[in-house]
Parts: sequence; C-alpha cells; structure tokens
Amino acid sequence: QVQLVESGGGLVQAGGSLRLSCAASGRTFTYHTMGWFRQAPGKERELVAAISWASDRTYYADSVKSRFTISRDNAKNLVYLQMDKLKPEDTALYYCAARRAFGIFTSPREYEDWGQGTQVTVSS
Repeated sequence: QVQLVESGGGLVQAGGSLRLSCAASGRTFTYHTMGWFRQAPGKERELVAAISWASDRTYYADSVKSRFTISRDNAKNLVYLQMDKLKPEDTALYYCAARRAFGIFTSPREYEDWGQGTQVTVSS
C-alpha cells in the first residue's frame, strides 16, 4: 500500500496558476502509475491526468490539455500537477491516486491507493 498526501490547493483567480504536489510513502513508488483526479460537488470523480512509472506515457483529459502538466520525481516520491490558465470550471477537490502496474489507467476503479484530496477553487 502507498500512502498519498496532496498539497498545493487554494483559491486563485481565473487565468492564474497552481501547482499541486502528491507525496508518496510506504511501498516503493517507482513502479506505480499515478493519476490526478478531481471531483466537483454533484459530479462524478474524473481523471484529469495520469503518468506512467517511467514518465514515458501521459494522459490528459480533453478539458485540461495544453493547460495542465503532470510530472513525477521518483527519487523524491513526488508527483506534480502544474495547472495554468485556470478556469472556474476547474474548481474541485483534487485527488492523487496510485496503481502498481504498468500502463495508463483512466477509471477511478483501476486505482488502488488514494490521498485525502486538496481543494482548488477558481474565482471568476
């Protein structure tokens, strides 16, 4: 099991930027696919971005392409989500998730470990 702790959320104006971090501990982090999900009130949890263990594959939801960037530092057990040009519709609770497998996974059910989430609020 991997323990995940997100940080970096907050309140930002539309057009601004935030950088989320996810710190992993427990089992070795290197061979895990990592994902950032978000969930807004009344909506289903959705995948925002995912990255393979070697950083050779990434996935982005259409709604965040060209605005968000996912990256990871396996030596430091950290995953990042750089969010630029934020929009009010990006407002949600953002979660970090892990799955010990190779590949890119898009469904929340495919991830084994989850953080508690960090709130991102974008004002218009």
